[in-house]
Parts: sequence; C-alpha cells; structure tokens
Amino acid sequence: MSEIQAKIYYIYHSGFAIKTKNHFLIFDYFKEPLEKDETHHKSELLSSENIKNMKNVFVFATHSHADHFNSRILEWEKYNRNIKYIFSEDIKISVNKPSYSFMEEGEEKSFEGLYVKAYGSTDIGISFLVKVDGLTIFHAGDLNWWHWKEDSAEEQSLAESSFKAHIEKLKEEKPIDIAFFPVDSRLQEFYCLGGDYFSQEINPDLFIPMHFGDDVGVTKKFVEKMKKRNIKAVEINYSGQEIIY
Repeated sequence: MSEIQAKIYYIYHSGFAIKTKNHFLIFDYFKEPLEKDETHHKSELLSSENIKNMKNVFVFATHSHADHFNSRILEWEKYNRNIKYIFSEDIKISVNKPSYSFMEEGEEKSFEGLYVKAYGSTDIGISFLVKVDGLTIFHAGDLNWWHWKEDSAEEQSLAESSFKAHIEKLKEEKPIDIAFFPVDSRLQEFYCLGGDYFSQEINPDLFIPMHFGDDVGVTKKFVEKMKKRNIKAVEINYSGQEIIY
C-alpha cells in the first residue's frame, strides 16, 4: 500500500483544505453549506479548536469575488497566531499585517517549507501553483474556458485564446500532482470544456473538480467523461468529503 501524501477535504464550491505531511493549506474559503443541506456533513475541520492546534497553516484566496473570498477567514488568526495568508493583490483589506502576503501574476514567493507561484486567470485575480512536502498542487481560482452561449462569436474566440495561452504557460510546471479546476454547470453543455482541455494538456495525477456550487451531480458526469481520457478525477458528493492522495 502506497504512503498517504495528502488528505484533501472538500469545503464548498471552490473551497478545499489539504493536510500534507507538515502543512495545512486552505484554498478559497467561501462558506459551508447549511446543516440542513443534504450535501453537508458536519465537520470540525475548520473549528476554532482545530485551527488552533494546526501547525504551518497557510490560507489562500485567488481573488476578491464573494464566492472565493470571505473576510471571516481573517478571524482564524485569533486562534492561531502563526497563520499565514496568501492573497491575490485585488483583495483589499483595510489593515495590513506581516501575516498577509499579496501576489500578482508571475510573482513567486518562498516560505518555510513552501513555494508559491502566481499564474494568471481568465477572470480577475490569479491561480496558485504550490510546492510543498514533495507535492505540486494547482488551484485554478476562476481560470477556465468561459464559453458562454450568449456571448458573441468574437467574445467566445477571445475567451478560448486567452484560456489556452494561460494553460500553455502552466505546462512548465508539469508534472502536477493535484489540480483543482472549475467544472461549472452554468455553462450547460460546455461545463467541461476547460477541464477537458486542461486535463489533456497538463495531465495532473489527480483532477478535483470545483466551482459547481450546489450541483455536486455535475462532478459524477465529469468523472465518467474523464475515464475515457484515462484521467483520474474525483466525484464530489458532500461538503466535508475526504479525498486521500
């Protein structure tokens, strides 16, 4: 049996927490579903007590959209004074602290045991490439092939070329172990256009779909499609779900 390198926990939408050998990473916390929601399983993962006891905690936010950044995360510093926050530069916080780091596309930063590079997005903000404890992790934020049917042909063409240019730059980071990438049913039949292209060009060892809101069912459809591509993807069923890597 191979050694567990990471335990990944689905929070909601694009929010995930990752426990690696020596670090605890949280990406794009937005909210947790209401407990009455059938896709919610009660978890103490982000409780004040659990946050307090974690070591080497890094909290990431790819951009300022309300479904990717919730200022509530700043309160976690009350329970753990050693937390470090890594934000896209478009996130505006009234008080700056040594624990806050802001990044723009192309910037690289190193922390104790952790390396971060900011890649671009096809929306505002950035995407994150993180190297930690022998793993390479990519969180796309809102980087996606946003093919909206109501857009003009010119807008659709621009969306395609912009997306593919970003993915071309990311190829220098291969191999990527764990990738979080949008699979958004609002795009209707084009829900997996970006994810399909990303998986073929980057070929991550594990593809974890995100940015689907309450529509967890779309992940099952995506996983079935990825099996034909020989890509290992994860079906998400509920908030609090644990994924072993």
